Amino acid sequence: MPAFGSYSLLLSLALSVYCFVVGALALLRPRTPRADRLGETARRAGMGIFLALSCAMLALIAACFQNDFSVAYIFHHSNRDLSPAYKFSVLWSGQEGSLLFWAWLLSAYGLVLRWRHKVDTRLVAYAGVIVAAVQVFFTLLINLAANPFAMMVGDLPADGNGLNPLLQYPEMVIHPPMLYLGYVGFTIPFAFALGALIMKYPGEKWIHITRRWTMVTWLFLSCGISLGAHWAYSVLGWGGYWGWDPVENASFMPWLTGTAFLHSVMMQEKRGMMKMWNMWLIFATFLLAVFGTFLTRSGVVSSVHAFAQSSIGPWFSTFLALIFATCMFFFVRNRKHLESENKLESLVSRESSFLFNNLVLLGACFAVLWGTLFPVLSEWVQGTKITVGPPFFNRVMTPITLFLLLLTAVGPLLAWRSTSWESVKRNFTIPAVLAIAVAVLLIALGWKPWQEMSQFYSMMAIALSVLVAATVGSEFLRGARVIAEKTGSNLLAAMVQLTRRNTRRYGGYIVHVGIVIMIIGFAGQAFNTDTEKELGQGDSMSIRGYTLVLDSYTQDDNPNYGSESAIVNVFQGGKKIDTLFPERRFFKASQQTATIVANRSTLKEDLYLVYAGKSETDRPILKAHVNPLVMWVWIGIWVLIAGTGIALVPNAAPLAVRQPSRAQAAAVEVGD
Repeated sequence: MPAFGSYSLLLSLALSVYCFVVGALALLRPRTPRADRLGETARRAGMGIFLALSCAMLALIAACFQNDFSVAYIFHHSNRDLSPAYKFSVLWSGQEGSLLFWAWLLSAYGLVLRWRHKVDTRLVAYAGVIVAAVQVFFTLLINLAANPFAMMVGDLPADGNGLNPLLQYPEMVIHPPMLYLGYVGFTIPFAFALGALIMKYPGEKWIHITRRWTMVTWLFLSCGISLGAHWAYSVLGWGGYWGWDPVENASFMPWLTGTAFLHSVMMQEKRGMMKMWNMWLIFATFLLAVFGTFLTRSGVVSSVHAFAQSSIGPWFSTFLALIFATCMFFFVRNRKHLESENKLESLVSRESSFLFNNLVLLGACFAVLWGTLFPVLSEWVQGTKITVGPPFFNRVMTPITLFLLLLTAVGPLLAWRSTSWESVKRNFTIPAVLAIAVAVLLIALGWKPWQEMSQFYSMMAIALSVLVAATVGSEFLRGARVIAEKTGSNLLAAMVQLTRRNTRRYGGYIVHVGIVIMIIGFAGQAFNTDTEKELGQGDSMSIRGYTLVLDSYTQDDNPNYGSESAIVNVFQGGKKIDTLFPERRFFKASQQTATIVANRSTLKEDLYLVYAGKSETDRPILKAHVNPLVMWVWIGIWVLIAGTGIALVPNAAPLAVRQPSRAQAAAVEVGD
């Protein structure tokens, strides 16, 4: 099986090189008699890469299920008693396997791209060659620098080292694939953008072709980040879901630039503006996606999420430099093709809101990049690694997020080209009054924003979230009333019709609602409480109205790990409301421990318990956290997913009804 996998990898490399070289030749000499035939063979070779890499991936999975510890990768990342679900996780648990998985996903995206080549044959051919160039890099990498089928030397071991305990959790079966689908998927919009630049492709058709690619990829990345946050909350046991870890940051950066791109492409579609900006946004997103893979797999930064270390850094550095040089070369050569057809006419316009939105998102991305790389840069320059922790990121990112919320609230109220101040005031008054009322209500409930900056930021976040929700709600109501008047349907049915008729616009608004729900959840962090205590059987501890009584312990054992759970009865107001089972596991193959958190979650707050092991006196240590509003984070994610899904659905039918009197909002726009 390892030999079959190795030959499959070699075949994938040969096909990648053929697809790139022959595809490029066919494009460079389009008028030669054999150009079409050569291009077709390159396309088919590109599709063959998927088959070759599928064989390699299946060979590695089969080796894992067969406990073939003659394969070094299987020995280092698996063991005999690993459950079947986690045998699949072995594929992306180490560097070599994850790079193979990266290459396979890219080949799957490439297969779909080449299958749909009739959308625009020549543009797809350019995109296919660029994708092939990326495939050459990754197939070279897994053949020469990180071969997953490298064999063990010497006597064969009886059992493997086992999978990292942190990865033996259900979400880790789907979190990395989701994240990688996001990372890898940005290759396709990048390839179309670069291809369009190289061939001076007229108009914005390349954006229309890649819009769904970009949105699907962005959705996968959003799901991957969210699953990672939930995994961290459930497994790491520190009471939070986002710690500004370098690998978390690596996934967040392309998400930020991808979000900026999804907003600013509307400027190009509607007004023929920001063409250069959009081109570099998608270039930057792809570069950051590759950079994120490099950070995760190279071990260049310390992270609880970095499950591999190696010497592949020079490979990725060279590849990133080549990508940047290629983009810069064609940009300098063909930049006149990207000149805007229109200019910004007014600062009070939807164009300016998109522009500011983009600047803020890029500012956030730069701040995250700087904080992530600063330890590495400081070590290069001074020889000392200076750690940049959550306080830096929170101090920088919180005001940026608040400003972004304000822009999100104002943007939908502005018209294209120019908006009068009277119109802004008229449309902004009610949402602003609602937001101020909520802030006053929070103060009346006991919040003291003048005493602690964290409470001030939390109150502002919630008030601005209400502002965004109110403006989005007013947009829905205004459009729905028009439809209700024309069709006689009720308001709720009219809203559904409105959304179906312009899924992109109203799906986008639902995404904004998901974001503000998440931010309300983030705001709860200002009121997190935690405590820790050694507990004997029958002992109790208290935290914010909860009384926790340690009832007893239970132990379990299976071939893979042994476990010990604390049985904790939870009382509130003298009444028993729940029993929780925080757990600690000891994995036999790797000789490592892991925690499984027990969590009682409500809309108001989470009671989060961690069994932290035993003290020197052999008494168990229990850590308890009360984290307000965390469930809102997870609800917001589901709303975001639903909104993106709606935005991906084609419009139901053209809408031809006119909007009633409202300055500069002449009609319910279709195709926005």
